[in-house]
Amino acid sequence: MIAVLQRVNYAKCRVEGEIVGEIGKGLLVLLGVCGDDAPEDRELLAKKIAACRIFTDENDKMNRSVGDVGGGVLVVSNFTLCADYTHGNRPSFFGAAAPEVAQDAYQLFCGALSKHLSHPVEMGRFGADMKIDMECDGPVTIVMDSGVLKNKGRRTCEA
Repeated sequence: MIAVLQRVNYAKCRVEGEIVGEIGKGLLVLLGVCGDDAPEDRELLAKKIAACRIFTDENDKMNRSVGDVGGGVLVVSNFTLCADYTHGNRPSFFGAAAPEVAQDAYQLFCGALSKHLSHPVEMGRFGADMKIDMECDGPVTIVMDSGVLKNKGRRTCEA
């Protein structure tokens, strides 16, 4: 799994004009489910995101997690994070999990993250054409890969 964490002042996800997920201060998480992901990937990533200290404390040091600051989390599925862009100019997405596998993994990931945060997370709508409105805070952007957390090194989500 690959996640892009964006520290935000607010974020909202719309599908056909309807707001399906919305947060104030917190994290917008774009989540790509790769074909070789295992259940341990979602648990590792959920735990790391919940504990990631990228919010500032009273000394203006990034020392607090999203839970520490009472922030919200909006998780949006994004298969394009699993792109292989190494050959030619058109990325391939063969490394992304099949939609039915990815949808289950996405929902289970959101459940695991909710458990680690001790409160529900907001979600986009899997497979939909989503429009994201957000205001970056910082900007602070972190890319996490469960393969790195499992000490496999960086990967390209190749099929």
